[in-house]
Amino acid sequence: MSKQEASLAVIDLNADAPCCPPLAQGRVPAETAAALAPAFKALGDPVRLRLMSMIASAEGGEACVCDLTPAFDLTGPTISHHLKTLREAGLVDAERRGTWVYYRARPGILRQLAALLAIEPALSSKA
Repeated sequence: MSKQEASLAVIDLNADAPCCPPLAQGRVPAETAAALAPAFKALGDPVRLRLMSMIASAEGGEACVCDLTPAFDLTGPTISHHLKTLREAGLVDAERRGTWVYYRARPGILRQLAALLAIEPALSSKA
């Protein structure tokens, strides 16, 4: 097992509990940063961010590639590449049904990303 694989195994990206305190409350541990960085990197592309939004908000919780592709002025192989990137980053799961592939968001990792970026208001002492 490589050093990177060992680090990634430390964090459960499907956990309901946050992996760590929000950025504004404390430093992100190196292992956490290594585990979450690929997801942030994948979402850093406008096409992938739109795809993720379409998948996460799809009725029934899943979206067929046949419904995703027409929304873009891109070729099918380009959309497939972007979906593969989202899948490899752990943001979506894919299931082939006949000739089509259906994508479903992975809520655990989305909760982890959201928790890390949450900005909690500082507690004030009003007397």
